[in-house]
Amino acid sequence: MFHIGDCVVYTDGTRGIVLEVTADRCHVLWEDYFVSWEKKELLKVDEELTKKQTIRVSSHVSHPLS
Repeated sequence: MFHIGDCVVYTDGTRGIVLEVTADRCHVLWEDYFVSWEKKELLKVDEELTKKQTIRVSSHVSHPLS
């Protein structure tokens, strides 16, 4: 299953980030800044890279408007 923000690898080894997901395709921003729609079966999620690039917010951080 693909999610927005996942780091993916194409069959040729090119890496990218998922921008949008439909039933059968992912909109991907590639490492060379090219953007394209790709069939899901041609992509593999890179779990480790996705974990490293996920934005995390500490629970003790307060927002100035709260």
